Amino acid sequence: MTKEAGDVVSAAEFGALAGKLSNWGRWGADDQRGTLNFVTRAVVRKGAASVVTGETFSLAMPLSLASPQDGTGVPGRINPVRTMLAVNTPMAASPDACAYSDDIVVTPTQAATHWDALSHCSHRGVLYNGFPAEAIDATGATKLGIEAAGSVVSRGVLLDVARHEGVDRLPGRFPVTRAVLEAVEEAQGTPVEEGDILLVRTGQASYFLAGDVPGYRRPVPALDHDAPVYFHERRIAAVAIDNMPMELIPAGVDDVVLPVHVLNLVMMGLLQGQNFVLEDLAAACAADGRYTFLLNATPEPFPRSTGGLVNPVAVR
Repeated sequence: MTKEAGDVVSAAEFGALAGKLSNWGRWGADDQRGTLNFVTRAVVRKGAASVVTGETFSLAMPLSLASPQDGTGVPGRINPVRTMLAVNTPMAASPDACAYSDDIVVTPTQAATHWDALSHCSHRGVLYNGFPAEAIDATGATKLGIEAAGSVVSRGVLLDVARHEGVDRLPGRFPVTRAVLEAVEEAQGTPVEEGDILLVRTGQASYFLAGDVPGYRRPVPALDHDAPVYFHERRIAAVAIDNMPMELIPAGVDDVVLPVHVLNLVMMGLLQGQNFVLEDLAAACAADGRYTFLLNATPEPFPRSTGGLVNPVAVR
């Protein structure tokens, strides 16, 4: 069952692939939503029609110091820090006055469960749709900030790779390739369609749920560099996974670090999410064979942010 990543791809071959997957100009020179443009009202209605039982599943990790961000891999990222601003503080001197308590949170916008905004990555000096990398400055993302995503509500589809492979979680560095995604889609019997939000389960989040954060962080099963070809062919609106890096590290592409990030965010304008918790949803889908649902995964609209905190909710 253990697989190896595909052959190493040269930088020139990767450049040719990037050109084939490019959505630059597809929705106009000023577009900042990318593949979210595939989500039409008809697609949302299709998502609503997939609700049968009314079960709801939060797919979010807690925003706490126990989350997996400790600066490893991306220096400076921390877990959310929450403290109190006020504790039972009276609003007036009267003993009958209301007393209030308030919190404050300091957090990266890419802590715990989150979306990467299209401004999160540039490649060779450019962002999605040809915007210059200089559009990101000390004030944040003047283009492609997470607020450009707007509402992220569509039909969700779970591809449960781990269950398809007959395991609770895939082994470290298992490559989730285009062929693997196609095989899972066929086996589950639910075609992935234009405008869908795709959730890819590797089972890696089970480490986190068991309190084993180091286990969650160690070399993980993840997307291989050709998985974006599948996303492009299916015209999906967004993709999320149940691990931290999204993709295999190191990747099988010469001189290109994070090639899946480049293809998704920069070339296709495809919103991508990490640290989604899919265990309970996957169990419910496997129990009745229904792998579609209505998904509301709208990020907090922090202007100029390169990431978006989110509590995704799947409704079956």
